[in-house]
Amino acid sequence: MPIYEYECQACGHTKEALQKMADDPLRDCPECGKPELKKLISAAAFRLKGGGWYETDFKTGSKKNIAGAEGKSGDAGKKSASDSNKASNA
Repeated sequence: MPIYEYECQACGHTKEALQKMADDPLRDCPECGKPELKKLISAAAFRLKGGGWYETDFKTGSKKNIAGAEGKSGDAGKKSASDSNKASNA
């Protein structure tokens, strides 16, 4: 669901509202009560809910919570060591 920004043309109050795209725009200012709220044009914002892809995509380093990541990196190190032993024996 997108987060929309509004600004009151009467008093200058700004507000963010979590709304469905199909919802009608807000009209009444919560500060002054006048029907002067106007939707601002800004970068789109939305909230991701639940577990999912962003768990691994936006975290870096040790903050990532990837199942089996340690086993994979350990195996890669063992393979490269055995490969270098084979090369030195040849």
